[in-house]
Amino acid sequence: MFGTDKVEKGQANKLDGRKLSIGIVQARFNEGITKALATACMDELLALGVQSKHIDVVLVPGALEVPVALQALAEKNQYDALIALGCIIRGETYHFELVANESGAGVSRIALDYQVPVANAILTTEDLAQALARQDEKGRDAARVAVEMANLLDSLA
Repeated sequence: MFGTDKVEKGQANKLDGRKLSIGIVQARFNEGITKALATACMDELLALGVQSKHIDVVLVPGALEVPVALQALAEKNQYDALIALGCIIRGETYHFELVANESGAGVSRIALDYQVPVANAILTTEDLAQALARQDEKGRDAARVAVEMANLLDSLA
């Protein structure tokens, strides 16, 4: 099959983070949740072999500020992948949809514009209970996605 050798090589070490540099942008709004996301994410990155000295964390006020901080990190051209962490809980107004849609679109645009993987772990939940139920697994998922996608893009280069 066309191109299979290159892809197969990349798959062998898809979760090997030993040579990677990762940038994380963490929103402070709903801080209890975002701290738990960050802890789970960091623990998983370390378990995957990413060295702590190769992980940078930037704090921003909320989910709407995440994309601009991701952009600043992407412009440095020193990260193999980026991770967005945040939590948006539905309220009684349209604000939830605005923040969820705009932050999600901004995160995706950074990945496409800078050709750098961005794992999006900005939770969008109906209530606090849903956020609490997802915080640890989504933090770990973000770490795995970042490492896998960094290795995949490297294997496709």
